[in-house]
Amino acid sequence: MKNLICPVCGAPLLPGAAVWRCESGHCFDVARQGYVNLLPVTQKHSLRPGDSREMVLARRRFLDGGYYAPIAEVLRELVDGAPDVLDAGCGEGYYLGALQKTVPERWGIDISKEAVRCAAGRDKTARWLTATAAHLPFAGGSFSCVLSMFALTAAEEFARVLRPDGCFVQVIAGPEHLMALKRIVYPTLTHKEKTLHPALAGFALETSRTLEFDFTLEGADAVHDLLYMTPHVHRINAGGAAALAATERLHDRAQVIFNRYRRQAP
Repeated sequence: MKNLICPVCGAPLLPGAAVWRCESGHCFDVARQGYVNLLPVTQKHSLRPGDSREMVLARRRFLDGGYYAPIAEVLRELVDGAPDVLDAGCGEGYYLGALQKTVPERWGIDISKEAVRCAAGRDKTARWLTATAAHLPFAGGSFSCVLSMFALTAAEEFARVLRPDGCFVQVIAGPEHLMALKRIVYPTLTHKEKTLHPALAGFALETSRTLEFDFTLEGADAVHDLLYMTPHVHRINAGGAAALAATERLHDRAQVIFNRYRRQAP
């Protein structure tokens, strides 16, 4: 078990079968599915932060369809040999589950309780926490590898919980990612500059790799699930929603950037 810290006071957190406690008396129940909610009210920005249940289930259906399997394959290559991994923004657990046979100890955290509940309910071989990447409930130097799969990059926190020789794998969407979906969702596409290899305090960029692959969705339900995989679900207007609902077949192309960073000594 990792050296955990209480998200309320920062004291050591002692796991138990039914309750996790710190020496200051703060308690956190172990849910029926096996996860623990370590997201205090002071770290929430809304009543129900993160992905909704509808988004989580759509994501699970889409990923279980195998459309993003090439991403999982590259991820396995990049973390090969790591004894333990933290997925900071794990969603419903697809990518951490893809490492089940190669990484002995796997932890997933997400700010969405719905996502963590889903992950814990179907993968009992990893440990799952509701928590925020901005305040990781782990002592310094706990992990050999941290992942951010299309999620928040909290460089300072990631550097803190990594061992001196640890690595951070950042996976982000490229500028040409899902252009077919975007053309349906938005009446006009505007080009925005995107930093694909950001400089991160406490890290040195080791390698960067771009993965591109095509996939085809059949049926309006599958197209709907892809939308709910993306931030476009929060931006789509009535016209875009109507156009997407009428789309029975979508051929699209994924463009994904894998940045692997090495932790630098302070």
